[in-house]
Amino acid sequence: MTSRIGSPDTGADIQVRECLDEQPARSFVMVAGAGSGKTTSLVKALQHLAVSRGPKLRRAGQQIVCVTYTEVAVAEISGDVGNAPLFHVSTIHSFLWSLVRSFQADIKLWVVDRIREKITEKEEHRDKPRTQAKTKERLIREIAELEEEVTNLARVTRFTYGTGSDYAEGVLGHDDVLKLGPACIEARPLLRQIIASRFPYIFVDESQDTNPTVVDALRRIASEQLRLCVGFFGDPMQKIYTTGAGPIALEPNWREITKPENFRCPTSVLRVVNAIRAAGDRLEQTRGRAVEVDGVLQPVAGSAQMFVLPADGNRTVSLQAVRVWLRNATADPLWLSDNIEADVRLLVLVHRMAAARLGFSNIYTALHDKAPASLKDGLEDGTAWPLRPLLQFVLPLVMAARAGDQFKVMSLLRSACPLLEADRIQHQAVHDVLRRLQEGVDALAALLQDDSRASIRDVLTLVRDREMLRLDERFTSFLVPGPFDDGSGEFEHVIAFLACRATELWGYRKYIEEESPFATQQGVKGAQFERVLVVLDDEEGAHSHFSYGKYFGFVPLSEKDEENIASGAESVLDRTRRLFYVCCSRAVKDLAVVMFVPDVDQARAAIGRANIFPADAIHGLEEIEGLA
Repeated sequence: MTSRIGSPDTGADIQVRECLDEQPARSFVMVAGAGSGKTTSLVKALQHLAVSRGPKLRRAGQQIVCVTYTEVAVAEISGDVGNAPLFHVSTIHSFLWSLVRSFQADIKLWVVDRIREKITEKEEHRDKPRTQAKTKERLIREIAELEEEVTNLARVTRFTYGTGSDYAEGVLGHDDVLKLGPACIEARPLLRQIIASRFPYIFVDESQDTNPTVVDALRRIASEQLRLCVGFFGDPMQKIYTTGAGPIALEPNWREITKPENFRCPTSVLRVVNAIRAAGDRLEQTRGRAVEVDGVLQPVAGSAQMFVLPADGNRTVSLQAVRVWLRNATADPLWLSDNIEADVRLLVLVHRMAAARLGFSNIYTALHDKAPASLKDGLEDGTAWPLRPLLQFVLPLVMAARAGDQFKVMSLLRSACPLLEADRIQHQAVHDVLRRLQEGVDALAALLQDDSRASIRDVLTLVRDREMLRLDERFTSFLVPGPFDDGSGEFEHVIAFLACRATELWGYRKYIEEESPFATQQGVKGAQFERVLVVLDDEEGAHSHFSYGKYFGFVPLSEKDEENIASGAESVLDRTRRLFYVCCSRAVKDLAVVMFVPDVDQARAAIGRANIFPADAIHGLEEIEGLA
């Protein structure tokens, strides 16, 4: 039994059990705010079913499904319920694939239709009067490739599910499965019956970020098959992905359950998150974080401060001054620590802001701005192919050499160096090979010294020429004089990446390995930290989906914004409010918000009128000057 299962019941937990104990069980939607213990309620519901229905479900060969957003969450929930075979805990993608993978003929028809849709879109783009000649050439080439892909599908005997799609090889990606699954459920009544009979209980975690077509598919099954109970656990105020379903509409006889408690945030921070939420769904969270003192629970006060500072060239200096101010005001020296153990997080809107402060702006620009998704997405998690040899071999090798760890150096070389392969080393003098490799390691370390002006191209060329690593064959056409554009869409971005200074890789590695205090505001949902510093900077963010200036009211709304608000459509204010709520509700002890603005007086007046922070908690430059 985990601590979650054994924790005291809240009113919401009792209401969920009431729904599950009805005959037939009643579907429900739980709205649980940040820090409320939503996952605890979900796990307790799973455990209740295991105790009250487990033997019957096992005899019938049935399972209880819990789908969630990430593999990390899957592992967490599976661990809480003891990895019991009664439960099918998976990501939504994996669950959908498990439902449809046996319908291979339908999958092939769907894939053909999907490719035909892409061909039609490209043909329409090609035939537009304003499409440039170079773009037309590219589209014609891509259309031909897609047509060939349709032809090659005849050779595919079975489709599988992978991280990215490759139809010619019979591989479907995440996006494909999200579309394919609901399409099959909608088209096949028998499949809907099978799902309800195999899985009489389906719980959906993070329902606000679940794809709407998936929600509709589950709703369709539940409306037809009364033996199916669907439970959605989520919080519309924490919807941060534009593709998410947001609030889940109730079907007749469904029950809405609200969980208002917040067990995470101290009272000062709870006041802030309630003020943010008031203009959204008006759910007022209660309780706040408490600690036991002499056997009695006492509320934790914590602190919540806001700083309004000029958007000038001194942002980094100003941020450091704020951290010094916070150190002094809270008597907490950990505010100044960048060690991960200090539990300080600086939440920035986009990775670009972290790149600027950690010194890898050029790498970020090269692999992000107008780059193909393969590079852009791979930049965010370190999996882009141009980055892999550097992150997995070059930097660890230099770090080991700097630390004098010869065992680690040799371990890395043995795993990747062509010179040490068995069929080569037996024909050479080992001493000469080791001396040659040591010279290569020393030369590589020199290229990555802090004062080095060597480029990433220089580093990879050295690694290749010294035969320290067998590089991805895609590098071949780039590491030659006068590389030729193959029209892949990656060419100019890889060229720009190779031209970046190699020393930028250290800042990037620090960020990707989460060894810096920086994180993106969107990337911390579900997490919590002792000390949270939220950086608001519309100028550096350059993100049309969010605008803190518009949110606080000192930047005018556009005509489109006004139209969206008037029609009830999602607006920039809604998106920004939700993101700000997510950021501020991460704080377990202290919260600070730093906003960089062009006109401090105008912004400070507007922020005061918003009544999110108390007037005495809003500070200006004059209070932190000289502290950096």
